[in-house]
Amino acid sequence: MKQSTTKKAPAICVALLTSVFAFNSSYAQAVNSAPVETKPANTNYKPAVAGQTRIAGVRTKTPITATLLNKSLEHPWGISLLPDGRFLVTEKMGTMCIITPAGKIVKKITGLPAVVADGQGGLLDVAVDPQFATNRMVYWDYSEQTPEGTLLAIAKGKLSASEDKIENIQVIYRATPAYKGSLQFGSRIVFDKSGNLFVSTGERSGSDIRMQAQSLSSALGKIIHITKTGKAVPGGPFAKTAKARPEIYAYGLRSPEGLAIHPQTGELWESEFGPRGGDEINIIRSGRNYGWPVITYGLEYSGEKVGDGIQQKAGMQQPAYYWDPVVSPSGIAFYNSNVISEWKGNLFVGGLSSTHIARLIIKNNKIVGEERLLKDEGERFRALAVGKNGALYAVTDSGKFYRIARK
Repeated sequence: MKQSTTKKAPAICVALLTSVFAFNSSYAQAVNSAPVETKPANTNYKPAVAGQTRIAGVRTKTPITATLLNKSLEHPWGISLLPDGRFLVTEKMGTMCIITPAGKIVKKITGLPAVVADGQGGLLDVAVDPQFATNRMVYWDYSEQTPEGTLLAIAKGKLSASEDKIENIQVIYRATPAYKGSLQFGSRIVFDKSGNLFVSTGERSGSDIRMQAQSLSSALGKIIHITKTGKAVPGGPFAKTAKARPEIYAYGLRSPEGLAIHPQTGELWESEFGPRGGDEINIIRSGRNYGWPVITYGLEYSGEKVGDGIQQKAGMQQPAYYWDPVVSPSGIAFYNSNVISEWKGNLFVGGLSSTHIARLIIKNNKIVGEERLLKDEGERFRALAVGKNGALYAVTDSGKFYRIARK
């Protein structure tokens, strides 16, 4: 699903807005056997396994409340939890801000490298170093202009003591080749247990370049695995493959805008935009091929088949779950708090065109239930994070900052 594009941001306003609304009483019902999706699919494709799409609907039993805390963020894209419980948020036009769990913007960070904020580009994801309490390091990625076109660049720097600038900025990696386009950069960042970075890269959308998602000599349409200095993590699955990039961890991805590590299993999960249908949730494993553009449960935007119109092929991974019609899945987060115990281990997915947050219940790496949260808000949910207080936080394309918490 294509995302809306933004070229101009509104003026910043830091006025704090608080609006509280409770979820409907029907949430007391635990299970609803009917799937939450009721619209017809774009295709007549059949899932490879039972439960791969349109799983049974569920309802949260715990009484919960959603609160709109702030509506003055400037096109937020990424959100990362700071050790003291505040959040670092990127804004698409090229700034970051620090916002409290109560929704107050306390710092604005400027002076970052120039971004190309056209289309789906701009200042994108951000991740706080696991050792931030001692080194104050921050990592982020953004669309960068080069003579050959735009590309995804990954940078790092130290948050100043004054918290209004990033010092000693270095670009540690560039996802090449560059391309003359403004779509599908991918770009979520997560740290592994050793302190290395997983970064998702998009295949840049164009029919003339998207096949590079299948090429091991290209950084496009991949999960890359790099150290804090931007080098390939030693011992990668393609380190000894001729002409392959040693930093590639997995490939065959389209537009992967969500990455998160399962807190119980340690596995890497990913959300990915399909074209017209075929949005996916994948469990990313070393060396695996996730199929795009050879296999997909979606269609071209024109309604034509993608390639040969196949959904399964030997040597290519099936999604753990897919949607048709699309939800446009962006940022994802696992809930790993005891505050809302029934949510523990659940995956939350920010939906853009679907304008809701999807809650997915996982059992033995399979999706066994789906719920839609905040669907009446009409917002494009871009990124999610779990706070130190056990609340789920979300930012939206329109600049809103929500908290979903136990009553």
